[in-house]
This record gives sequence, structure tokens and C-alpha cells, in this order.
Amino acid sequence: MKTFTAIAERDPDTKFYVGYVPGFSGAHSQGETLDELQENLPEVIEMLLEDEDLVFETEFVGIQQIVVQ
Repeated sequence: MKTFTAIAERDPDTKFYVGYVPGFSGAHSQGETLDELQENLPEVIEMLLEDEDLVFETEFVGIQQIVVQ
């Protein structure tokens, strides 16, 4: 079992939720609800993990809030 950190955002135009795993090329999906996104994203990740030449571009470290005045 592997654990990945996904970022979820809501597209203001389509109202769909979009999720992706930073640094994991191709690991992205969408859904009309967060529950649907939660179902779709693991399916994509499982499919990508079958690729023997899998390369991660970055390693997720965390998020930061930036304050600009």
C-alpha cells in the first residue's frame, strides 16, 4: 500500500473538482463531487503505478501560506 498526497481544487467555470498529485505526471482526475473525485483519482494512480518506467519529478513536502501586503 502506498500513500500519496493529492491537491483538490474546484474549477470556477465547470464547478468540477480537480485533483492531482504534485510531481506525479499524469496523476490527475476530476469529479462533480469530492466523493466522485476520491473514487476517480485512486483508479488513475493505480493505472500509472503499473508502468515500470515510472519517474517522480518532485517530492511533496508541504504547503505554505504566503502573506502579501
